[in-house]
Amino acid sequence: MSPPPRPLFSAARHRAQRDRLARLPASANFLAPIIAETLLDRLAMVKRDFPRILLIGAHDQALADHLRGIGTELTIIEAGPRLAVASGALVAEADAIDLPFASFDLIVWPGGLDGVNDVPGALVRLHALLAPDGLLLGAYLGDGSLPRLRRAVMTDGVRPIARLHPQIDLAAMGNLLQRVGFTLPVVDVETLTVRYGDWRALVRDLRAAGLASRLYPAPPPLTRAEVQQIAIAFAAQADPDGRIAESLRIVHFSGWAPHPDQPQPARRGSGQTSLAAALKPKS
Repeated sequence: MSPPPRPLFSAARHRAQRDRLARLPASANFLAPIIAETLLDRLAMVKRDFPRILLIGAHDQALADHLRGIGTELTIIEAGPRLAVASGALVAEADAIDLPFASFDLIVWPGGLDGVNDVPGALVRLHALLAPDGLLLGAYLGDGSLPRLRRAVMTDGVRPIARLHPQIDLAAMGNLLQRVGFTLPVVDVETLTVRYGDWRALVRDLRAAGLASRLYPAPPPLTRAEVQQIAIAFAAQADPDGRIAESLRIVHFSGWAPHPDQPQPARRGSGQTSLAAALKPKS
């Protein structure tokens, strides 16, 4: 019997990062309210009620309060034990939630999909937790995020060791949603540009948002020489005003648990007009 694959991410480091959020003021995490606002805007366009809601992540109290206001029952899942206690959440990783099937009408996941060890397994589990015609709505940092930081940590003089998380692109996310059984999947991206005076300020913001690396095993610490090389390489990408514009690509995704009343795609090959005829110029 072959041994299980080695995890890509450390659950212990994830728990520690999440608990760190409990010790920081809410304003330290600049990204949380931006993602929450976008998710709530998208949710407002869905004209139906969601009485039983699951929120994955307990760090955004404003988001939790809003969801309590639109539903009759809110359950929160949180990986950080201290953060969970402070917010009344259940302790669990997103890919290991152990709750009854078909328990929720809406699942909101405002970040973190890109940092779980078993992404397909997490989506399968969430699909099972949704009642028929239930909605999964979420966001994560996708491919193309942090290009300047990534270039800086790969500069000459820095050991070629993985220090940043791999990223999930839009096409892969859409395919995953379909593969695990979600209907009407939607995946799109919004690019957020933030400007910094140096790379340390960016790293502080990433840590405050719970986005620091939790790769397993942890890479060796940077040497002073490597820190200096990264700082120089990051600063070399500055705009004329001396500040560096970094990009965060926020991928938004949604999918529904199947239900007979949902719109169904036409059966393949059932069209009455050929593509060639449809594209033929009209005289």
